[in-house]
Amino acid sequence: MPRRRPRALRAGRPLPHPWGPTPPSRIHGLSTGASLAVHRVERLSGSSSPRHAFLHPGATDRALRRYREFLRPPGRRPLYPRESHCSCSGCSFDDVRHARDVLAETLERLPRRARAELGRLLRPLDEEFARRTLPDPFAHRRQWRTEFWWYRRLADRSEWG
Repeated sequence: MPRRRPRALRAGRPLPHPWGPTPPSRIHGLSTGASLAVHRVERLSGSSSPRHAFLHPGATDRALRRYREFLRPPGRRPLYPRESHCSCSGCSFDDVRHARDVLAETLERLPRRARAELGRLLRPLDEEFARRTLPDPFAHRRQWRTEFWWYRRLADRSEWG
């Protein structure tokens, strides 16, 4: 009995793609490889852990867009992050600090090369955020203390004045 060639064996069954029928879109400002690494981290994290419940497919792209949108208005007037009134995953992006949380979580879980690329993209945005927001003089007296510097900025007013 003749042996079937490996090519003929592989042709019979298509390889499953982890992304589905279409690959995920590229995140603006990141290379294709880094975008795929971000999508992989989002897909693998899911909501298996309550600490990482806000990291879901598409969250990093949305967080990056929200962070840029917050810093977009030109001028020298200070910006004040606004707290979200709803804690659902869609409304939580109203608070730009939550968007920055998502970006920090993604940075922590990415492989080294993709982490460096996303870090280079975030560095000027973080500098602009620090320049355009005011430090909270009473942050050290608050009941809750956070290690994240973006929560130690004045907030609770409308972002647009």
